[in-house]
Amino acid sequence: MSPPRIVLASTSRYRRELLQRLRLEFEVHAPEVDEAALNGEAPRDTAWRLAVAKAKAVHALRPQCIVVGSDQVAELDGAALGKPLEHAAALAQLERMQGKQVVFHTALAVIGPAASHVQVDSVPTTVHMRSLPRAALERYLRLDQPYDCAGAAKIESLGIALVERVQSDDPTALIGLPLIRLVSMLAAAGVEIPPSH
Repeated sequence: MSPPRIVLASTSRYRRELLQRLRLEFEVHAPEVDEAALNGEAPRDTAWRLAVAKAKAVHALRPQCIVVGSDQVAELDGAALGKPLEHAAALAQLERMQGKQVVFHTALAVIGPAASHVQVDSVPTTVHMRSLPRAALERYLRLDQPYDCAGAAKIESLGIALVERVQSDDPTALIGLPLIRLVSMLAAAGVEIPPSH
């Protein structure tokens, strides 16, 4: 009997690239989920709820699979920072973040074929931002164009220059998929890592 297929419930190329590190065969399926935060919802709770919603939405379509859902919400001064999508919004975010701590809440949900148990966890990453002049931020945005990244700081690329230090239990959490935690969750769902094939 072959092991169940793994499906990544995400359209994020960053999550796909991270999951490829585990050398597992997997499929990608875009979840149909409204990603808007609820009124009064804390950023960590938004990430948690959306990770579960994404996994459940895809699992409903692929019930025989192990589905992995994830979501990340950046928090600055108690408020969520979304994806800026364009230059002016990205610059405004980066200017607000100068010299401050930003917490990136990366939530993870795994649903196995039985669907009787949803594994959920969240891995926070605290990023201490440098204070940089506006001209440096403009140069960064022009070179990296991180408009699809929460907080407009792509740490796996030139965005590392914006950062003073990072505190996290999992270096991959900041990029969007906490692999250390995911390995444990997949093992609990019966997935062998490293794979035997």
